[in-house]
Amino acid sequence: MQTATRLLFNSYVGTLAQLNNLDPSLTVIPGELKQFAVAPVIEQRLQAKLQLTSDFMSRINVVPVAAQQGDRVGVGVGRSLASRTDTSGGDRRNPTDPTKSDKIDQYFCKKTNYDYSWGYTLLDAWAHRPEFQQLVRDAVLVQKAEDVITIGFNGTSAAATTDRDANPLLQDVNWGWLYKMRQNAPSRVMSHGTKDTAKVYVSDTGTADYVNLDALVFDAIGNLIHERYRTATDLVVIVGSDLVQEKYFKIISEAGDKATEQVARDIIMSSRQLGGKPTMQVPFFPPNAILITSLKNLSYYWQIGSARRAVKDEPEYDRIANYESINDAFMVEDYGKACLIENIQLGPKAA
Repeated sequence: MQTATRLLFNSYVGTLAQLNNLDPSLTVIPGELKQFAVAPVIEQRLQAKLQLTSDFMSRINVVPVAAQQGDRVGVGVGRSLASRTDTSGGDRRNPTDPTKSDKIDQYFCKKTNYDYSWGYTLLDAWAHRPEFQQLVRDAVLVQKAEDVITIGFNGTSAAATTDRDANPLLQDVNWGWLYKMRQNAPSRVMSHGTKDTAKVYVSDTGTADYVNLDALVFDAIGNLIHERYRTATDLVVIVGSDLVQEKYFKIISEAGDKATEQVARDIIMSSRQLGGKPTMQVPFFPPNAILITSLKNLSYYWQIGSARRAVKDEPEYDRIANYESINDAFMVEDYGKACLIENIQLGPKAA
């Protein structure tokens, strides 16, 4: 690392220590920080900035929770309010909490490492930039948001030691939303039709379960979504990349022109509705699948006070290593407001 870069990076680490109110004993070596708990206000800012890096993350719930394990927080009102009680006979009115969702499962925030490193060469290339500290700070936030989305749609386990080569979609990092649907609400998951035990066939010719995707979505809403939510105006249809032609989709462009104001445009909206509901593609959603829900029914929980970080200079690898972790979890707030269709095959079943 060049001397000028070293001075800039030491200044960055000094600012990091100051923002987190660290004891001087943790910053004995310039450019390094022993492991520390991220200050609550910084923790909140980082999670808020994580949402700004992804349009999808900004539309779901990113929820801070105090306990590592507990009942789902629940978002919004989950039942009706209107009622009447005849109190003349001694009966009393009994208000109950309308925000509580079903008790199918609890959340458990698992410790997840988000470690990364910066090579000396990369830092040297950034050193001439006036926004050096911002570049260093924000370099990995977009990837972290993508990792959260990837786990949410593909996670099926929480291994003690993960294997990125064997699980490129981070399947072994944590239990994601679709896995929670399969495990906790199997009656709201369609994985095959009546023509086959492993496929849902969609075709207007030959032998198939549905003549088109509209019919499939209509049927799923009518039979798999709880009757309370079947006419909800915020239901959306998230589709796999193989199901709807690209010509029907366009990238959302609501962000400002300045880089600092832009929201990552990772949701692709369709001009074509399915089953009368808006259709969208989201990064890392499995192909040949459909999830019908509201985006606010999907939650990413993180435990307050669980964020840890250490910064270490590792000259033997020509790099600065960042060791970061936080306890997090993925939750479907109300299973009645969601259904999953998998193994969709466009075309008739072979004779």
